[in-house]
Amino acid sequence: MYSAVAVGRNVRIGGRFDPPNVPAIEPPGEERKPYAGAMPTIHRRWDAGRAAEQARVSGPRDDLLLEDESAPGVFTQVSGPFRRYERRIVQDADGSIDETISYRVGVPWFGWLFAPLVRRTLRHRPSHRGTTPWWAPPDRLEHQHVVVLGLLAAAAMCSAFTNTLFTQTVNFAADEFGIGNSAQGIAGGLVRAGIVLVLPVALLADRVGRRRMIRFAIFTAPVISALGAFAPNFAVLTATQAVARPLGLALDLLIGVVAAEEMPRNSRAYAVSVIGMAQGLGSGICVMSLRLTDIDVSAWRYVYLVALIWLIVAWDVSRRLPETARFESFTRHRATAGHIDRRRLAAQAAAIFFVNMFLAPASFFQNRYLEEVRGYTGGGIALFTVATATPAGIGLIIGGSLADRFGRRLLGAVCAVVGTSLLVCSFGVAGWAMWMFAFLGGLVVGAAVPALGVYRSEMFPTGGRSVAAYVVTASALLSGALSILFTGRMLDRGWSHVSILALLALGHLVVAAIVLLEFPESAHRSLEELNPEDDFRATTG
Repeated sequence: MYSAVAVGRNVRIGGRFDPPNVPAIEPPGEERKPYAGAMPTIHRRWDAGRAAEQARVSGPRDDLLLEDESAPGVFTQVSGPFRRYERRIVQDADGSIDETISYRVGVPWFGWLFAPLVRRTLRHRPSHRGTTPWWAPPDRLEHQHVVVLGLLAAAAMCSAFTNTLFTQTVNFAADEFGIGNSAQGIAGGLVRAGIVLVLPVALLADRVGRRRMIRFAIFTAPVISALGAFAPNFAVLTATQAVARPLGLALDLLIGVVAAEEMPRNSRAYAVSVIGMAQGLGSGICVMSLRLTDIDVSAWRYVYLVALIWLIVAWDVSRRLPETARFESFTRHRATAGHIDRRRLAAQAAAIFFVNMFLAPASFFQNRYLEEVRGYTGGGIALFTVATATPAGIGLIIGGSLADRFGRRLLGAVCAVVGTSLLVCSFGVAGWAMWMFAFLGGLVVGAAVPALGVYRSEMFPTGGRSVAAYVVTASALLSGALSILFTGRMLDRGWSHVSILALLALGHLVVAAIVLLEFPESAHRSLEELNPEDDFRATTG
């Protein structure tokens, strides 16, 4: 039998952190939470009759982390995600073993999400060495990896909020200004045409560094977004978001570049899935803010002011996010941009063009559809969006894990086609069936995101990675602008939402063909293997 968790305040002894006293063993089921300033501590007791388990506990771990026995009965981290870690075992006179684990992970912003998973893994040691828990990537992450990934995920919330803001509020602003579907479509196209503003950011990111341009984008995007709250007319609102949204897009593509360059080879899709979940949270905050629109016809402006909360994230990211090791190595070894494979670039640009041909209008006109066709209020729209989009987070985790372990191409192609078909069905039915199809569609499309999204940065060399990501993003925005204009025009001519989207969804069959025929399998391969012209070696795997 083992005891419950006990916690003690830590003191520094000999350059490491040690719990000064092991508290008395408490009855099972009674667990105290650590108080402020304390490191989480896990205490377990192994009885003398459990020889096999005692033998396993007495040796170093090789799962979430790799341990080394630095002193008799004292194990420290050799490789792993913890900022501080120590495990002590003590043999009692009756032959039982007391095990005490003191640790701190230090995941920025999302420690609350991973804390119970880490705690459970430490308490319940895997039976086989080298086994990673189901929720972790195939590679063993170092503390620097989890810090960078946490900061990127926080930045992704900001970029997602900024990129979602105009789409979620345009129909409410149109009601105040008396704007129809065609004009909304034109505004959506103009906002997406602001992608040209991203090019200088991408070029500079490949010259002066990713970190500098992330700092620029993460501060300016929410500030300019918030200016939409003071727009005197629809044209000014469109103009502010035609600048703010591209800055959010620039932040998004740079987040992807940093994640690809900093994460180990078997964990890049996992990083995309974590970042995707954070983006879903950022978009969800925007959607939940729609409840404010029920106050009065002008209350949509309050949603734009909510954008200013991301300045807190911006300050933290700008302070702690380092420059990528690969870019620093690139600047030491080369002064010119690397060669970009045009065929790879064309294949990715074409694939994302057809992907966004459906996703952009489906997202842009969903609120108008729910309001006009189904009679939902702002609060009802927020509830539907959050409830049906949440499964996409589950799909992201499943898709990221499968893509890193078994490959990207087949998973991405199949999920793109099946998920899109389900989403089309959600626009053709009402009631519980609409919720079900939207729920399942989000789940399956979410699984495709890490499998296909990771290609945007994997397939190009360090010296041209940001610019290539820009071209792919520009293709998505061009497709979105054209399809939104087309959808707005067809709606004004009397076409139904489902008929238009079903037509546009046929493009996902083209996506599947491109992915299967043109995309290389990139799982389990380093960026240098995928891009041999990067003959220099960074310090990451």
